[in-house]
Amino acid sequence: MPAIDYEVTYILRPALEETDMDARVETIAESIKGQGGEVVGEIEKLGKRRLAYEIDDVREGYYVVMKFKSDAAASKELERQMRLNEDVMRALVIRLDA
Repeated sequence: MPAIDYEVTYILRPALEETDMDARVETIAESIKGQGGEVVGEIEKLGKRRLAYEIDDVREGYYVVMKFKSDAAASKELERQMRLNEDVMRALVIRLDA
């Protein structure tokens, strides 16, 4: 099955320490690699930003953007894992078509 290009943008809880933040980012990247996908280019850590609206009484979050290639099943599994991860406040996976 051909690999599809995706981009995921996710928001981590701002209360995390820098080292915990990096560990979460690494874990998410590893979950894609563990399913036969690959992370493309640098993972962009955009830092803390104010949210457009509060999520669970939190006003800001730590934004991360990661591009990856995988099959559709691995992308779905990533979305599922992120929903279960309590440090991920929001996640949006989009398919990048040429």
